[in-house]
Amino acid sequence: MNDSHSSSFDSASKAAIDQNVGRSRRNGNGDQTLATDIPRHWHDIFWLGVFLFHLMGLALALAVLGLNRFKKSDRFNFDRYTTNTIGTVGNSLGLTEDYWPMYGLGGGVGTVLGWAWLLLLGFQANHMMKISVHIFTTYLAVVSVLCFWSEHFLRGVTFAIGVALQFLYVISVIDRLPFTMLVLQKAVKMSWSLPEVMRVSYAFMLVMLLWMGLWSFGAAGVVASNINLNGRWWLLVVLSLSLFWTGAVLCNTVHVIVSGMVFLVLIHGGREAASMPPNSLMKSLRYSVTKSFGSICYGSLFTAAIRTLVGETLVRFFNKYAYVQIAVHGKSFNRSARDAWELFQSTGVEAIIAYDCSGAVLLMVTLLGGLITGTCSGVWTHIKWDDDRVTMVGSTAMLMGMVLVGLAMVVAESAVTSIYICYAEDPLLIHRWDAEFFNQLSEALHQRLQHRSSRAREVLTQNRLNVGIQENVPP
Repeated sequence: MNDSHSSSFDSASKAAIDQNVGRSRRNGNGDQTLATDIPRHWHDIFWLGVFLFHLMGLALALAVLGLNRFKKSDRFNFDRYTTNTIGTVGNSLGLTEDYWPMYGLGGGVGTVLGWAWLLLLGFQANHMMKISVHIFTTYLAVVSVLCFWSEHFLRGVTFAIGVALQFLYVISVIDRLPFTMLVLQKAVKMSWSLPEVMRVSYAFMLVMLLWMGLWSFGAAGVVASNINLNGRWWLLVVLSLSLFWTGAVLCNTVHVIVSGMVFLVLIHGGREAASMPPNSLMKSLRYSVTKSFGSICYGSLFTAAIRTLVGETLVRFFNKYAYVQIAVHGKSFNRSARDAWELFQSTGVEAIIAYDCSGAVLLMVTLLGGLITGTCSGVWTHIKWDDDRVTMVGSTAMLMGMVLVGLAMVVAESAVTSIYICYAEDPLLIHRWDAEFFNQLSEALHQRLQHRSSRAREVLTQNRLNVGIQENVPP
């Protein structure tokens, strides 16, 4: 009986791979088309309006908050509405320009780190990713020790907990890192074969830097304000949430643009192919910032938070693979996420996606960039003031660095998601691009399906034993 179940599970795993490969034969002549060749429609317009309205309102608020203490203390007489009592650190004479340079340093460091990572990944992607994982853990440990040494116990404990969690996570996925590094290496190879998408990433980083100029102007005004400590923290939290959403929108816009280009290159067999449509990058860019922008704004508001939760229902409707479907087929976000997830489950590719931890590795690089940025701004602030303003400036500058480095890392992440979507829809696209990588993906898929089959057999056997024991127990 067990042998029959064993053979049935093994045959099921092989059948899933055969079904996956067989999907490629239905479009053997490259019959798939990118959404640039078919009519597109506007989607998620409500969220587009919400994002633009939020952006315009926030721009006005940031300008007012910054100008209130720029060159002149309390220009708009806001102090009459605030209370300078409990929780105040005595900085009522502070001006916006006292703190703005610290944020300027953070923006500059974040931009340099983002550009540097993009350049270095093109030469030594595998080594850079491994080094990043180790440096991130070491950096957290060093910062924790320094916090304890300077008698900042709470900060030291926070970073120490971060070190422990990071170490435990790396130990738990250490057997998955070779496959993860393989996928990231191939994704970087694909990205670097498309210099135009690299230029798009650089351009969006500059756009983000310009917005951060205004954002940090307002944030510096909040730090310099005469509002009590709790009030200033709440304002900074609100501003940080806004910056997080804005940064996610720009990152996912790059994601859609890169995904569209990668899919086109794989379908047509190379960027130099005669069948490659002209001005494909500009078309992808135009659709990303117009008809697909509402879907990007909607997805950016929820995807980052949902990715940290466990629940198939949530992942089904909010996942990063939706951006590939948006780029390729021009669908709404929810439909794109649902179709991508159903595609992975029907072909079995979801098994290797669950095994791959490239997203976590790229997140470590992003967090490392944020920590370095926050440290630079925090140290400068600490030299001038040793109070709560150090944490305020350091933490918000860290977010700036994470957003800027994330705009660089999204190029690799979008290539990873595009590779998986292509492999699920038409495996021969990957085979035509890199036959060796195709074989490695297929072998990994077969192993993961066998692993799941083995786990399922164990559960079935245990259930039978439990039922047998219950039946033999006298009433």
